Amino acid sequence: MRKWTSYLFPVIMIFILMSYGFKPAKMVIPEAFRVNGPTEVLFPKHRTTLKSTMAAPPFLGTSYNGFKEALAFKESQGNYFTTNALGYLGKYQFGIGTLELLGVYNATLFLNDPVLQERVFHTNLSRNKWILRRDIKRFVGMVINGQEITESGILAAAHLAGAGNVKKYLRSYGELNVDDDFGSSVSYYIKKFSGYDISHVTPKKNPRI
Repeated sequence: MRKWTSYLFPVIMIFILMSYGFKPAKMVIPEAFRVNGPTEVLFPKHRTTLKSTMAAPPFLGTSYNGFKEALAFKESQGNYFTTNALGYLGKYQFGIGTLELLGVYNATLFLNDPVLQERVFHTNLSRNKWILRRDIKRFVGMVINGQEITESGILAAAHLAGAGNVKKYLRSYGELNVDDDFGSSVSYYIKKFSGYDISHVTPKKNPRI
């Protein structure tokens, strides 16, 4: 009997000590931290908002690529596959009439072919450079409406309003300043796209794709 007692006594003591050791203590929560009802969530009432999520065009300097990417960003934010409310198509927002003039007759094919769109842009640039060649020679370096006239500004404005309207603007010394349907004017494009180097673009009479 004593032998069993000597074995059981330590086991009983260990059990008693363990039961006290693992008994959870009662936690007292300070009154300031008690939640007695629903609380107001600060978000999104006090969230930080961004004024604009528009991405900027890639900075390519004053090169030809810089010129066409900046112009494309202004026209469509660089989206090859967009059509605006007036039916202008693609990255550079060409109208059907201009496309047909350059030898492109399938609008769906044009809209889904980025390589073709780049070719059309370059071809149209060459065409406008031919039409405006005398005006480029005459007016580049002059100041009209407070803005120095550059070749790239002239050709960007021609992309917006047509070469004929750019001629009227230059030859009237800024009096005939045509706006497009979205409020962009010849003078705005001449200013915004001034100073790019597009000297390597060859003027071509009636070029076609």
